[in-house]
Amino acid sequence: MTNNNIQSYRAKKRRKARIQPPLIIGWREYVSLPELGLNDFTAKIDTGALTTALHATDIRRFTGEDGRDWVEFHPPDLGHSAPDICRARVSDHRQVKNSGGIAEDRYFIRTDLKVEHRVFLVEISLTDRGEMKYPMLIGRTALRGHGLVVDCGHSWLTRPRKPKKNHKSQGVTK
Repeated sequence: MTNNNIQSYRAKKRRKARIQPPLIIGWREYVSLPELGLNDFTAKIDTGALTTALHATDIRRFTGEDGRDWVEFHPPDLGHSAPDICRARVSDHRQVKNSGGIAEDRYFIRTDLKVEHRVFLVEISLTDRGEMKYPMLIGRTALRGHGLVVDCGHSWLTRPRKPKKNHKSQGVTK
């Protein structure tokens, strides 16, 4: 073997070692955006959607100390130690068609998304999802290339859903 062949062989072995088995996720899962301080909340996985969207209100663009565009916004109310205001650098500003097919101007940010034990960089559009059931919708662009397989017939495959308190199940058992 020549030196180039040995290096190529070693590079292939390193790439294979990094490849993880697919993680099967449901159409609803718990996720986190650790860089924004948004942890352990539900998201809808939508392979029909191209982009990923996060509920944000009072979105305000400003110029940061680095001279770049930043946004400040109120994130979804997750009911647990989530920040009142998030700040992130703008990665893009473009039009996106909403679920009703109407084009909207949106700011995009890049941040880490954590699904189960996997963490990877995604691009997220900021929009008011207040009328939607889930504060975040994860589209196929964010899923691509991270070894995630969506089982659309199930939910909460990475871990069980948190039980809701049910007054009927409380009390004396027979």
